[in-house]
Amino acid sequence: MRHLPNIICLVRIALIVPLLQAMVAGEQALILVLFSIAAVSDALDGYLAKRFQWTSDLGRVLDPLADKLLLVSVFITAAWLDIAPWWVATVAVTRDLVIGVGALVFRLWFGPLRGRPTIISKINTGMQILYLLALILASSIQIPPREVLDALAVVMVITTVASGVDYVSRFLKRAFAHASAAR
Repeated sequence: MRHLPNIICLVRIALIVPLLQAMVAGEQALILVLFSIAAVSDALDGYLAKRFQWTSDLGRVLDPLADKLLLVSVFITAAWLDIAPWWVATVAVTRDLVIGVGALVFRLWFGPLRGRPTIISKINTGMQILYLLALILASSIQIPPREVLDALAVVMVITTVASGVDYVSRFLKRAFAHASAAR
């Protein structure tokens, strides 16, 4: 049972290809079902890992990787299909690229990253999921209205930028601390 959160992450990753195929085919009901399952699985694996102490080194890598793969691929596809504005997708994808490159550079130069997702990062992931879910609904049943989508986009972009700045500042503080300690 302790591997259940990791299995759920793997299921979330496995849902990406059929979700993208459904998006390209315009199968609105299937898009909604697959994206909803992926969103719920994100909350479920985190809950199970914390509640029952079913955490692992693999899970610490797999969960954020699954989130990033899902969200980046859906944002890119939604922008490509003119469902999401390119500028919104670009902000979301750029944040994840900056964090990914920053984590890789830190790992190569300073060692393993020790840390947990911050509250702003969790809020941002939730806002990105909410925004994409609203876009999916709007593209299939025209609810919520454009004004609500625009407001969600602004809030999502603000949390995305705030989260990205937070991660970069944390990477820099840790890097400077490591460099100072090495002297």
